[in-house]
Order: sequence, then structure tokens, then C-alpha cells
Amino acid sequence: MCGLSGMLGAPEPSIVKKMIQAQNHRGPDGSGIWYDESVCLGHARLAIVDLEGSPQPIQSQEGNVLIANGEIYNFESIRSSMADYSWTTFGDSETILALYEKSIGSNPMASAKDHGDWIDQLDGMFAFALWDAKRNQLILARDEMGIKPLIRSRIGSSLVFSSEVKALHAHSNFHPQLDEHALMARLVWEYPLDATTLFLDVHQVRPGTVEVWSLEADLPVLVDSHRFSTPRMVPTGGYDEVLGAQNLLDGFIDSVGQRLMADVPVGIVLSGGLDSSLVAAVANDAANRYNRPTPECWTVAESEDNPDWIAAELVASSLDLKHHQSIMEEDSFAKHLPSLSWHGEDLDVSVLFFQPLFKTMARSVRVGLCGQGADEIHAGYPRYADLNGHKRELETRIAMLNHPFARQFENGKLESDDGRWWVDDHRPQTHLNSLQDTLQFELDHGQLSNFQLRLVDRHSMAHSLEVRVPFLGRSHRKDALQLPMDQRLPMDGLEKKALRKAASLTSLPNSVVERKKLPAGTATSPTLLSSCLNEYSAQIEEISARWKFCQPLLKHQPEIALGLGLFESLHLIEYDKPKHNRSIDDLLAEVI
Repeated sequence: MCGLSGMLGAPEPSIVKKMIQAQNHRGPDGSGIWYDESVCLGHARLAIVDLEGSPQPIQSQEGNVLIANGEIYNFESIRSSMADYSWTTFGDSETILALYEKSIGSNPMASAKDHGDWIDQLDGMFAFALWDAKRNQLILARDEMGIKPLIRSRIGSSLVFSSEVKALHAHSNFHPQLDEHALMARLVWEYPLDATTLFLDVHQVRPGTVEVWSLEADLPVLVDSHRFSTPRMVPTGGYDEVLGAQNLLDGFIDSVGQRLMADVPVGIVLSGGLDSSLVAAVANDAANRYNRPTPECWTVAESEDNPDWIAAELVASSLDLKHHQSIMEEDSFAKHLPSLSWHGEDLDVSVLFFQPLFKTMARSVRVGLCGQGADEIHAGYPRYADLNGHKRELETRIAMLNHPFARQFENGKLESDDGRWWVDDHRPQTHLNSLQDTLQFELDHGQLSNFQLRLVDRHSMAHSLEVRVPFLGRSHRKDALQLPMDQRLPMDGLEKKALRKAASLTSLPNSVVERKKLPAGTATSPTLLSSCLNEYSAQIEEISARWKFCQPLLKHQPEIALGLGLFESLHLIEYDKPKHNRSIDDLLAEVI
């Protein structure tokens, strides 16, 4: 796990060094840069595999240069199939260079689709930049689920890219502005849509996509792009519940086992919900299958009476797993919310528990496993049970926006020439007509990659902790995406039916297997969150009033209004050094 930074066109190594320093939390174990007259690549490393070796950037004998973030879980099989390659490390990232040269080396006319073919052989979570000076090409790519981030922006005559937006502040010509259109879409759907961030002209490389950039007249140009993988919901008929449950469980054990790959200790994020509990339940079998140590578990909550705390305690004791528990301090929001907003780069405040959880875990382990992704592919959220109600709610939110963009939204004609919208029509009535349509839209347009996975990536990496998501492993995802819709959400009964059936085959207590889905942030610290919103209610009113075009909507989402005030202060007001060590009051005083 690492932080990436780079410039294509008019590269300045001093800027890239500062970009890496701004992401030191992502990679405190080493840093490096490489540059020529066209490009500069920078890397901050968190050592997980091949601890003493594998410094980056990596340069091959052919002169190609790579920076990569993430893990390639099948790297050993790739290495063994390429015994004639001149390996210089024992790590996983070098397999990207090796596959590139094996597949593209003799093809001077390689297209983005050709690149997609070799990239699709990588089983893992990754974002990378690869420079081929002979072809004058920069390859940017991101894993098929968007687990690892990669953002880019044109600044002056350069294409500047990194793992986190905050790194762009290293460039003196970066003047952050709020993307009002992206904000409105975020307020309606509750997650950033498509390629948008909340920063104007700062966009994301699409998950499962490779981009080929080159320099023409010394300016960066997107030559070609290809989406090499598109996860699809393809329900099959004739589902056998008994056989299906066993297959689903077996594939999940394999996904967990793959994600135990590390030369450092691994732990489990245990919330007490079904998803993280299932990770814990199969941990021993997965460890035995892959000859790894069985991980220990970590839980935080606001009190010992919290339902998540009680359920997690039951899970760990019933599975005989070592369990680390922490109670959140009463002033947790006051102490940690600025840091949460700084690292999150969005409007989230309810997931405050991530900060003490990951901070505590990072004292003992370098890698964590979590349950993210299960709700998106197994239909776990309450909104799925009432799609008509959800559709009406979103339509109401659009109507509450007083802005010309909202009328484009209502007409299904989002106008953009910068690629930030992947489709023109984001109307709820277009995409929420069935459970399958809804799940597919959310997979394609950011609910998982831009929201849930962003949260885990930013807040774990804030503490130099790599968190992995076994529910999105290929072996489990293949089976899960083929489930009939009534095996995700039956007409009567609990959500995630097939997954619960698989969980019942483990040693999990029945009360956990049948535990209803609760929202993670508000479930873990409901009293602390409510107290914080009450304390800042006056400031929340003032923040909402500042944004006239979305004031009614912000008043209905007070936690988002508070997040917007912090976002503006932390990210949009230019600074000499980061301000996340300041108090909430001081930060909000800058904008209201």
C-alpha cells in the first residue's frame, strides 16, 4: 500500500517531492522519485511484501518505469510463469512491469484494449502509473472495483496525478475550488457520482479502466482509454440454496485467504455486523488453507452497551479469537473530526469511529480485513426494500435544488465535455426500476468506489494501515454476482438471504447470522454523533444559509452541512501547511 504522485509534461521534481511528502501517511517506509524531460514519478511506500526490497519507482532493463499502489494477490503465480524475466525484487508490484513487457513489448501499435488484456490478468487491488519513454506513453490504470484511488488534473501544461487530492496543493498553480455540480449530485445520491470529486477539474480514473496518455507539442493528451473490466449483475436460474450456500462460503474463504498475503501482521475489523463477523468466522479456515497465522480482531464503540460492541464480543468469544476492544472518548468528535474531514476529502462525519479504530489497529498490525462491499453485491441496505420510496426521496432532493444544473439533472441531460459524467442521465426514475438495475447503477457510478471504498482507503491509510476487502475478491464476487435477486432480498425475511445461509454453515452464533443491517457510523456512535450535531446546530444553520442553491437540502442533512463547512475550511482555503490539527470551532470560524 502506498501513495502515488506524478507529472506528465513540464515535470518539476521539487513539486513531486512535495506531493509525496503530503502523502507520507500512505507510505512512511520509504520514498523515491524518477524523472526525465517528459515525466516525473514519485512514490511513498508502506512495506507489506518484500519488506527490505521493492523500492519504487521500479525501472526495468527495458527502461520502463512503474509506480504502483495496492496488492497483486496472484503475483507468485505470475512470477512462476515468467521464469525468464529479469526480476529485481521479490515483491508483487514488479509483476505489473513484467506483464506489460511480455504482452506489449513487441507490439508498437498497442491500443488501450491491448493494455486491458494484460492488466485484467492482475488479481488484486491496485492503481498504477507506468511510463514507456520509447513509446512516449504514460499508462494509468485502476483495479476493476476501484478499491485503490487514482485522481488526476490538468494544471498548466502538466497532467498531475496522485492517490489523494491534498497532494495537488504542492503545485503553486493549483487553486482548489468547489465543484458545485458534483456537490449537488453528491447531496442527491449521497455519494460522489462518476469521475467527480468535490474539487473542480479534479477527476478520478474510472475503476477497471486503463488510460493511455502522451505528449503532443509538449502538452499531455489522452490518446486512448479502455474499460477492461465491468462487473455485471447476471442472475442465474435454478439456484440450489444448499449447494449455493456451500459454494458461496468456499469462494469467500478463498478470498479471505488470499488477503492474508503479507510479510507483516494482519488483523480483522470486527463491527459485530454480519459482514465483518463472517470474515472473522472463516479466518481460521482461510489461514490454514494459505498457511498463514489466524488474525486477531479489533472493535471500537461509544459504550459497552452499544449493540455493535455486544455482538462483536459474542463473535470473538464464540470463535475463540483474540479481541481488542476500545471505548470511544466522550470528546471523540471534537478531537478527531477535523482529521477525519482532512483525510476523507469529502463530507463524511458519521464514520468518526474509523479514526480511533484504525489508529489502535495500526499499533499492532499493518494490514486489516473488513466487510466493505457485501451490502453492495448482496443488497444489504434498507433502501433496497423500498425502491419506490427511495426514488421519490431522490426526486424530492433534486426538486429542492435551486440551480440550472438541477434542471439538467431532472431532464436527464448532464452537460460536460471533461469526462466527469459517464452517462448523461442520472435520474432516479431511469435507474431504480428494479433491484438489479439499482445494484448495477450503484456499482457503475460510484456508491462503492467513490464512497464506501474511499472511506476505508483514506481513513486506514491516515494511520499507515492497509485495509483489504475480501467480499470484493474475484472468487467470491463471481458467485455473488450470479445470485438470483430473491437470494439477495427475498419478498419476506431478512436481506442478504444467500449470504446468511452461507454464514449459517460457520460457527457464528445464530443471533449474529440473523442480525439486521444497521448503518455503520450511526450504529457505532449514535449518541456522540447526535451530541456533536446539537452542539454545532447554530453553525450548521449558517453553513446551510451560505449555499443558497442547496440550502433546503442541507437543512435536511445536518451532518453533511457540518461536513461541508469543514471541507471548505480544510480543503478550499489555501494554506501554507495542513490545518487538521486545529479545532472545529476555529475551522468553521474561517467560513461563517
